[in-house]
Amino acid sequence: MAAIALVLTLLVAALHVYFLVLEMFLWTRPLGLKTFRNTLEKAGITRVLAANQGLYNGFLAAGIVVGLAIAQPVLVTFSLACVVVAGVYGAFTVNRRIFLVQALPAILALVLRALD
Repeated sequence: MAAIALVLTLLVAALHVYFLVLEMFLWTRPLGLKTFRNTLEKAGITRVLAANQGLYNGFLAAGIVVGLAIAQPVLVTFSLACVVVAGVYGAFTVNRRIFLVQALPAILALVLRALD
């Protein structure tokens, strides 16, 4: 079970690196526009906000990766819990899909880590 928990934890970190790239660098590009169902005009107006959001996603990924690298389970747990909170908030305020993509993998990782 520890291996599955680690894989899920790394998946959550990888997803947040991907979100960073989408929000900071691809927001106004075709992939970013399609992913977030934006128009080029709206994406141009919200570019700075999206980049800021992407930076925070990077911090979440960094917390997970650094916590794993220095064997600090409290940091990993805290970072995963922050991902869950962000995913639940996003699901309520933006789109329910966010719960499935962001919060659910983090919840599963937390549960499996707790069972170890």
